[in-house]
Amino acid sequence: MTMTSTRDQAIQRRTELSVTRVTKAVFPNTTNHHNTLFGGTALAWMDEVSFIAATRFCRLPLVTVSTDRIDFKHPIPAGSIVELVGTVVKVGNTSLQVQVDVFVENMYLDGRERAIHGVFSFVAIDEDKRPVPVLPEA
Repeated sequence: MTMTSTRDQAIQRRTELSVTRVTKAVFPNTTNHHNTLFGGTALAWMDEVSFIAATRFCRLPLVTVSTDRIDFKHPIPAGSIVELVGTVVKVGNTSLQVQVDVFVENMYLDGRERAIHGVFSFVAIDEDKRPVPVLPEA
């Protein structure tokens, strides 16, 4: 077995184990003047879910270094249920990227749709805040 296939297998296994799902209700204290989910609240929830997925993947201290384009497809009304799903989508040497999709559903109707999509980048760090490999050395 080559080193690449061993690394790829480790990445696949860790990715599967690190998928993170969080479900929340959109209550009035999280909405804006349009009675829809406040964008800043949505971003905070997404950053938290992406951080949890990234941490589960590598079990190392991490810092968020960037977000790629965040697309708000449509508003999320108060009284909705949202599910945030974080999945590791790219693994570098000291960094990784987590995609977060936010799905919205009406509390009283079947079905759901993706309302928000974004990608968050993290770097693993040591106690001196220097980058370290996200995967153990083989």
